[in-house]
Amino acid sequence: MEACLELVAHNLREVRLGDEDKRRLLFHVPSTALFEADEAVTSIIDTLRTSRCTREELRARWPAYLEPSALDDSLQDLRTLEIIAEQGQPLSPDVRSQQVQRTALNTVVLNVSTGCNLSCTYCYKEDLDTPGASRRMSAETAKAAVEMLLRESPQEPRYTIVFFGGEPLTRLPFIKNTVAYCERRFAEAGKAVDFVMTTNATLLTQATVDYLDEHRFGLTISMDGPQAVHDLHRKTVGGVGTYATVRRKVDMLLSRYRSRPVGARVTLTAGVTDVNHIWEHLFHEVGFAEVGFAPVTSGPIDTFNLDATEVAQVFAGMKQLGQRYLEAALCQRNIGFSNMHQLLTNLYHGHKKSLPCGAGLKILAVDYSGELALCHRFTGSDLPSFGNVQTGVDTPRLTQFLSARLNREGTGCATCHIRNLCAGGCYHESYARYGDPVHPTYHYCEFMRDWVDFGISVYSRIQHANPDFFSRYIDTRKAF
Repeated sequence: MEACLELVAHNLREVRLGDEDKRRLLFHVPSTALFEADEAVTSIIDTLRTSRCTREELRARWPAYLEPSALDDSLQDLRTLEIIAEQGQPLSPDVRSQQVQRTALNTVVLNVSTGCNLSCTYCYKEDLDTPGASRRMSAETAKAAVEMLLRESPQEPRYTIVFFGGEPLTRLPFIKNTVAYCERRFAEAGKAVDFVMTTNATLLTQATVDYLDEHRFGLTISMDGPQAVHDLHRKTVGGVGTYATVRRKVDMLLSRYRSRPVGARVTLTAGVTDVNHIWEHLFHEVGFAEVGFAPVTSGPIDTFNLDATEVAQVFAGMKQLGQRYLEAALCQRNIGFSNMHQLLTNLYHGHKKSLPCGAGLKILAVDYSGELALCHRFTGSDLPSFGNVQTGVDTPRLTQFLSARLNREGTGCATCHIRNLCAGGCYHESYARYGDPVHPTYHYCEFMRDWVDFGISVYSRIQHANPDFFSRYIDTRKAF
């Protein structure tokens, strides 16, 4: 008896571009590939959406205007992609191995000090101190982190050193000494090195900017928007808003920084949801090259967490800004909306994510004492460390942790159509929300599915109408 064929719905997502566009675009979930379907393919898919049927039953329903041979060819293609399968047929797993065997570390985040000269009310850092009480990373620990990176991953051609805090510019002499050591040490090893920093900008001077420019730092500035928004939470230790100082420093920075684009990172908290207004200010008025938004839903102080209604407002605003991004892209302009830019980068390069980010796999954070955390958000938390810079990475524990997140069995991720673009969500969000860093971020799921669907639609329209946008703005994109 001939086997029935069925549609593997969780491996397929149709992209709808509007009533005026009759093309049928299909997103192949396992490979994160997007392709335009011809009439033969769409005929098979439409038939199997309504009911299972055999090949002969499909043949009996085959449109007369299509070539008979197209049925067998299209069936073969769809079966190879596992968009259709015989009823009950085992399917290939998206993740071929449920065990991470090794990591490929190429980045360390140096938590140079627990001290910060500001006292932002929403700060998630669990090890934050005032400058006078700060615990500081020693030069020996920083050097040991560099040596650990070379020892753990000697095959990598390029490495990244990230300076983080607290506020890293409270340790400028330390940063300069570390940069000098890195440039000498990586050159000796025949390797390239990049430097990255996130700063609140308040301690920038012309001399500091020129130094960072000379060494090609990738800079991200923490700035939440216009003065009324920024000063809500980003305050001095004495409780004074910092917008005026930050704006003055950023104006100076952007007037003389030439080596790399400078981006802004916006933290969205309770009551702050107007994405478009914030972007307008930071992109058009201040002049940042990119603006990225980080909604807070699982911070340690519930007062600052966005509620469900506010999260919906944020994502609605992001889609409105995404529509503006699309309109600009069709005119060969980039409006610097980094959340959309990153999603399109993943789609354009066909990035298939088995894990949510590079934490633990390519990146580890080093706290002031040399202990290794999963990422910068975990320094100071009670999640046990994954080794230290002197003895090296606790590889068995780290790979066991990553493998636990890799395993999607019994989770909503197993059949989610964005599973290979989301991979379960941020470890720290999960840890803060559920007490378990490998728990999927279910509170975000519906919003993320809608956002990714929207992003796929934007990508499709740009790819169809102005594919040169990707070679100009995606291939050349610098790290922020």
